[in-house]
Amino acid sequence: MYVVMVYDIGERRVVKVLKAARIYLTWVQNSVFEGEITDANFMRLQNTLKRIIEPDDSILFYIFERLYRKKIVLGTNRAAPTNFF
Repeated sequence: MYVVMVYDIGERRVVKVLKAARIYLTWVQNSVFEGEITDANFMRLQNTLKRIIEPDDSILFYIFERLYRKKIVLGTNRAAPTNFF
């Protein structure tokens, strides 16, 4: 599956969330990650993030399965090409 992760995290926990997300996904913009991920790794990522975040934090996952065909970037492309389709 292809996942886009967007987060709004308290400043003290941002580095921990960033490190956890980089294990499985590609950083594309401040507070945004994307990438192809297996179901098992998606569960691992969620479990890791659950241990880091606090009640006021927010993490959103958008899951795509053959829904979009391409990605268009306006301005600076901060990430290497992805498998977004």
